[in-house]
Amino acid sequence: MKTEDRIVQVPATPCSWQTLVRWISWHVAGRFLKRSLYYPKRIISMKRSTIFGAVFIALSSGPVQATLFDRGGGLLYDDVLNVTWLQDANYAFTSGYAGTHGEAYKGFYGDGRMPWDTATSWAASLVYHDSVRNADYSDWRLASNTPVNGVAWNYNYADNGSTDFGFNITSPHSELSYMYYINLGLKGAYSPIGSRQLDSGVYGDGTYGGQSDVGLVHNLQASTYWSGTIWALDNNAALFFYIGNNNAGYQVMTHMSNELFAWAVRDGDVAAAVPEPETYALFMAGLGLMGFIARRRKNGQA
Repeated sequence: MKTEDRIVQVPATPCSWQTLVRWISWHVAGRFLKRSLYYPKRIISMKRSTIFGAVFIALSSGPVQATLFDRGGGLLYDDVLNVTWLQDANYAFTSGYAGTHGEAYKGFYGDGRMPWDTATSWAASLVYHDSVRNADYSDWRLASNTPVNGVAWNYNYADNGSTDFGFNITSPHSELSYMYYINLGLKGAYSPIGSRQLDSGVYGDGTYGGQSDVGLVHNLQASTYWSGTIWALDNNAALFFYIGNNNAGYQVMTHMSNELFAWAVRDGDVAAAVPEPETYALFMAGLGLMGFIARRRKNGQA
């Protein structure tokens, strides 16, 4: 056996049970097909049920894609970013923290918008009760950014998502933009080639203002949201993201004194220790099939 045949590369970044199971399933299917090329007679002699089982596991798991999982209790998990979002995208308002009758901040608009300092303080001090798991979480923050290219900030404008200022940023390095374009499947005001798109934003028509439930997300504001990331060129400015108006899908920066909406997020998955039944079943089936292949190989070498 060649040395490289024994090497198994596992996902390097944190991932959910669903992602891990999909990886194992496709790895098993790949090894099965590889064996069929080297030992066609042995594969043909295997029981049909075994062959069908391998194919079923691979196909039922599907390719690894970005998915939002409703964990209950008002919490949504992103299995690619490995973060948990509040399902209510304007919880600062609905919880009574900010707004016309806000206990801590009323603001100019009175609808939940806050300056950057107030928004970051709200997220950092938030204690959210998970009614499903009867647990309190206090490690919240605003959605964050790192350079889109993974190396250095590029503040030149681009329509194709290749820089840190512009439209169509689908990189997981921008959590808000990734949520908007990938998880929610919304369109930007401009396409990657720079053409105007009238079906952009929360409502699909470029409308600004108001709120809507989009997918699993509640109270998503057709407006602007703060990022927790300070602009590298000015400590008095921070990045933010347009979710509504004629600039929907646009990431740029603004002065921290402006009032924007805030969406709380925390690292990890609240349900990470309890895999779903179907996920566990696929996981065990994948391990069982890998063991079967190993035994077949051992018997063949005897």
